[in-house]
Amino acid sequence: MHLSEQELRRRHEREELQKMGINPYPSELFDVTATAKEIKENFNPEQNNYQEVSLAGRMMSRRIMGKASFAELMDSTGRIQIYVSRDDIAPGEDKDLYNTVFKKMLDIGDFIGIKGYVFKTQVGETSVHVTELKLLAKSLKPLPIVKREVDENGVEHVYDAFSDPELRYRQRYVDLVVNPDVRDTFIKRTRLVNTMREYLNERGYLEVETPILQPLYGGAAARPFKTHHNTLDMTLYLRIANELYLKRLIVGGFDGVYEFSKDFRNEGMSRFHNPEFTQVELYVAYKDYYWMMDLVEEMVERVAIALHGTTEVQVGENVINFARPWKRFTMFEAIEHFTGIDISAMDEPQLRETAASLGIKLDPNIGKGKIIDEIFGEKCEGKLIQPTFITDYPVEMSPLAKKHRSKEGLVERFEAICNGKEICNSFSELNDPIDQRARFEEQLELGKRGDTEAMVLDEDFLRALEYGMPPTAGLGIGIDRLSMIMTNSHSIQDVLFFPQMKPERQSE
Repeated sequence: MHLSEQELRRRHEREELQKMGINPYPSELFDVTATAKEIKENFNPEQNNYQEVSLAGRMMSRRIMGKASFAELMDSTGRIQIYVSRDDIAPGEDKDLYNTVFKKMLDIGDFIGIKGYVFKTQVGETSVHVTELKLLAKSLKPLPIVKREVDENGVEHVYDAFSDPELRYRQRYVDLVVNPDVRDTFIKRTRLVNTMREYLNERGYLEVETPILQPLYGGAAARPFKTHHNTLDMTLYLRIANELYLKRLIVGGFDGVYEFSKDFRNEGMSRFHNPEFTQVELYVAYKDYYWMMDLVEEMVERVAIALHGTTEVQVGENVINFARPWKRFTMFEAIEHFTGIDISAMDEPQLRETAASLGIKLDPNIGKGKIIDEIFGEKCEGKLIQPTFITDYPVEMSPLAKKHRSKEGLVERFEAICNGKEICNSFSELNDPIDQRARFEEQLELGKRGDTEAMVLDEDFLRALEYGMPPTAGLGIGIDRLSMIMTNSHSIQDVLFFPQMKPERQSE
């Protein structure tokens, strides 16, 4: 293992600390009584509050000035200046804690615990006067040094930024330390999920868990990851969706169930796709897709307000307004609007000709539904910036959706498109077991033609439907996609703590 000069020095300091009887990684509890953010927001010199505080975090800077020094401590809430005096932390004759340990053996990135009292410096900066200091964990690798300066106009300038995506995504632990805005992105993601969970709980829907390892994959058109269970000697699949299990629970008598699920699809990667992703799926009995559109509008509007205090969210160059109501197009209306071509009555050969005339290359193995989806994706989806519902899809595209109550050849389905990408998918769920079997069999034929994303036939699910499933509205919302929009993130990798990456190349 090749070690840099700094890494060698820090390892030497670790050994020297141990020789002095100082454990660089002590196990004793360190009681934290305040945070940097709390102190900076609430300290009042006139009230003389925070006169006994205890904080812990990383030391992120240090200015040694003889018998006293200033340093900066960063905890999970932010940074605060600390003042360290030799005579305060080492009041006796033995000054090693200051002269040797603090000045020579502590480094940027080390975790320290401090006790002391809060004051304001002559220039008005809220600081902690340290009376006790303890090393809590020695950092053996140096952090990247990111310099921030604020000019006379109040504009922050960042130098030597830790900005390489390869390093940021692979070493997220470093990214979170040196780029505070990254931490804020993930805090907002958690608030997004919590807001949705609160909204669904308020309506009395039950949060459940369903299998990740499944003997048959279903609920979406996607390629699965496959594994093998040794004891049962059987093939299992990582779920591509949890839809069919949640519908079984509706059959079992629950009126409304939802699950925040990790799903897995063995397909391409891009700034919008990661093989492991998160979605929330919701199924509510006795409802339809019109009702579900209203729920989506209301829930996502609430998320925007919870995160930003307004329905308007800046995403790249666009300001997206999530205020209700959202615009609505049928799929055929959207295609005609953006291409000038009405494809509603076309058969498969005509659709292939139309796609070719629009410059869209097609896989020869896909059927009519996938062709329509390709035309919409290439010519319409990217132009829908404000939240828009696309409704009434061709039946070939939606094997699990109920046939439209008044429009022949269509199903009761919608997708919400925002910032040029789908963020949710919903159906009036197909609950006719005979129709569902026929749709599955059509999918099997597409699979024989070479469609690797065609669905498989699930006999147990069909058996469940034969016991009777009430009219049901179903919904899936992509948490990663919605998080990208709500945090103004360019890539899905920016809203995943640990995105999937190619193996790291080892230096020789």
